[in-house]
Amino acid sequence: MEELRTPFRVTAGRFLRSVRVFMSSEVGGTAKLLTACLVVLFLAINGLNVLNNFVGRNFMTAIADRQIAEFVRQAIFYLLVFAGSTIASVYARFTEERLALTWRDFLTRRAVNLYLTDGAFYRLGVSGGLSYPDQRISEDIRAFTVTTLSFLLMIFSSGLTILSFSGVLLSINPVLFAVAVLYAACGSFLTVWLGRPLIKLNYDQLDKEASFRTGLIQARENAERILLTGSEARMKSFLAVRIDDLVTNFRNITSVNRNVGFFTTGYNWLIQIIPALIVAPAFFRGDIEFGVITQSAAAFAMLVGAFSLIINQFNSISSFAAVVARLSTLSEAIERPKGGAKIQVDETRDDLSYEKLTILSERDGSSLLQELTVAIPPRARVLVTCAREEQGSALFRATAGVAYPGTGQIFRPTAEGIRFLPQHPYFPPGTLRQLFIPPAASPEISDERIALLLAEFELQRISKIEEFQQEVEWHTVLTQREQCLLMLASACVAKPHVILLERTEAMVGWETLFQIMTRFANDGIACVHIGSAADISSYDAILDFDDSGAWQWNTPHDRGNGSGAKHAN
Repeated sequence: MEELRTPFRVTAGRFLRSVRVFMSSEVGGTAKLLTACLVVLFLAINGLNVLNNFVGRNFMTAIADRQIAEFVRQAIFYLLVFAGSTIASVYARFTEERLALTWRDFLTRRAVNLYLTDGAFYRLGVSGGLSYPDQRISEDIRAFTVTTLSFLLMIFSSGLTILSFSGVLLSINPVLFAVAVLYAACGSFLTVWLGRPLIKLNYDQLDKEASFRTGLIQARENAERILLTGSEARMKSFLAVRIDDLVTNFRNITSVNRNVGFFTTGYNWLIQIIPALIVAPAFFRGDIEFGVITQSAAAFAMLVGAFSLIINQFNSISSFAAVVARLSTLSEAIERPKGGAKIQVDETRDDLSYEKLTILSERDGSSLLQELTVAIPPRARVLVTCAREEQGSALFRATAGVAYPGTGQIFRPTAEGIRFLPQHPYFPPGTLRQLFIPPAASPEISDERIALLLAEFELQRISKIEEFQQEVEWHTVLTQREQCLLMLASACVAKPHVILLERTEAMVGWETLFQIMTRFANDGIACVHIGSAADISSYDAILDFDDSGAWQWNTPHDRGNGSGAKHAN
């Protein structure tokens, strides 16, 4: 709940900035046109409401005076006003939904782009400081756009209603106008006082629902492991706790809603009788017509309704406040620059080198690597061995741009010139051709060439799974070994300057890996293999790290003689 303590002016500033960015975007022209249409339609609706108020007064007066001709004429006017109001209201709703959809589309695409840029998604996952960003991007943005637009239009409509019907009530009875203002003010204050816990409860409910949904997703994605390990009971207990949490929180929400409901229901019932109590004595004295009573009741209800926006929409407002707080924090977390790491990554080179690179453990601050200063020669096959597994993992990820505490510099090619193959690779859903040709590149490669590569890398069956142009969920189709081989095959097409492998031998086998690295060397690709090897003579150089992080650079011949370039503590 720390997120709810963000100052109101900061949240309001982010909200206004979001609107400005939307209005100045490529869809801003459409948004401005739809907004203008909404303003015109709401002006028309408000004008028709005022006209309807006077037509209703004349209609009821005609009934009271038994004037048949006037009754028929006013009935026709009534029908015409109803028809106009129906058309204007339907088109206003349609335009509102189109504008909300346009806004949601823009905000969602922008959030996804920021989330998947510069490792923001990774930073959020590692830090754990932001809960369920996926829900915030998918559901909270939808609620934000729809509810924001609805509230803005309600405020605009309420303002028009206040301007229009204040004059009507003042012309009937100034006291009635004063009562309407005082009644709405007192009602709004009491509603806020009674319902103030709802904002926190609604905020928590969103997180608890997301936690339960995440548990269900985990059960689905790990179904086989849960079955084989007999973990059904533990998973049931895990989900039961989350069900209890969300049910308990929602029970608290319903309790607050009950208390608010007692007040708001009585508040709305009294609106029907207050105008008659004030205006009826004037009718008894013969000072006004009967239709004025019905007109005053309708005008009073419209005016109090406009003043009572907080009362009538309090549940929605409390939910909306929670959504705004969550999205405000999401925006801040995504746009926050990477911090905490002093390691500089320079992507202007064609080769890979390290200059006095020191990496510290995120867990306890101990040294993983100490002042590593080496340059990976072009076309070289380099084996990196580590006393601790986390040393190799840190070197691999720091080279990829993951923020680690430490110092020094990493010089490497741009994303197009370097490839990283983690121990457990991942392919997003896509076509087989997209795996070989990423969206940013456009090399010409035929289906026949892809088929030959698949055969070379022992992946013949993949070309038979689906057509090259059909989208496939690859993690459900390929084994871990096949995913590694497919990523290695795609590197042959991309031809990067450098490729880093993380314990790939465990997935594809040493002999297969050696053949692939030889192919890379022949293609002019430097290969850095972080792992172990059955035969170090197959490498051009070996980079060893001991437990303290000290390193030694050897050739296979040097290592056999116990010599080599060594960095000591």
